[in-house]
Amino acid sequence: MTGVFDTALQRDLDGLTPAGLLIGHRIIAPGDENALRAAEAASLTTRVGKARRASGAARIAARGLLARLGFPDAEVPKGAGGEPLWPASVVGSLAHDNEVAVAAAGLQRNFASIGVDVEPPLNLAPDMLDLVATPDELRRIDGDLLKGRVLFAAKEAVYKAAYRFDQSFLEFTDIDVDLADGMATTRTGHTVSLRTCVSRRIVVVAFVSAAQP
Repeated sequence: MTGVFDTALQRDLDGLTPAGLLIGHRIIAPGDENALRAAEAASLTTRVGKARRASGAARIAARGLLARLGFPDAEVPKGAGGEPLWPASVVGSLAHDNEVAVAAAGLQRNFASIGVDVEPPLNLAPDMLDLVATPDELRRIDGDLLKGRVLFAAKEAVYKAAYRFDQSFLEFTDIDVDLADGMATTRTGHTVSLRTCVSRRIVVVAFVSAAQP
């Protein structure tokens, strides 16, 4: 299977994360659905080819990270709540939009939780901004719709990071994001650090370090 890779995007992603947190990507390509291994394929409820292709692409990216972490043969099936299931000593997250899949992972000795999201670098629809942002967040981004898209990605990433702790469903307004400070808090009491890339794609990584209370 031919690798599909954007060197410039990966360079931006490599500068995004703190030490020990790995992030990779793959441009989704025909045939990526065939990369799903048995447990991964069985764990996906959807039979839609496009969705399975994106899931396969995300796992190709994940396997590259897992090999670097010492798990070259690991599978990443989907859990009951839709979360990816990593090897016992690894935490991580997967995401995709219509064109790009991303994976982020690190060792549990360094990170308690990780979440990631990817979005196209396009303005968020104005009606979506009203659903996503709290009044304080609207004030902080001053109605900027591109920042609104970053805010959307950040909340998706934070939700994934927080889900590992208590498996709670969070609405957008249950998460407060300060993009300038690179921090977020959740209604469930979690404080999450953020790293944001806005280039060929919007990518946000949310994480809680193992040393963080």
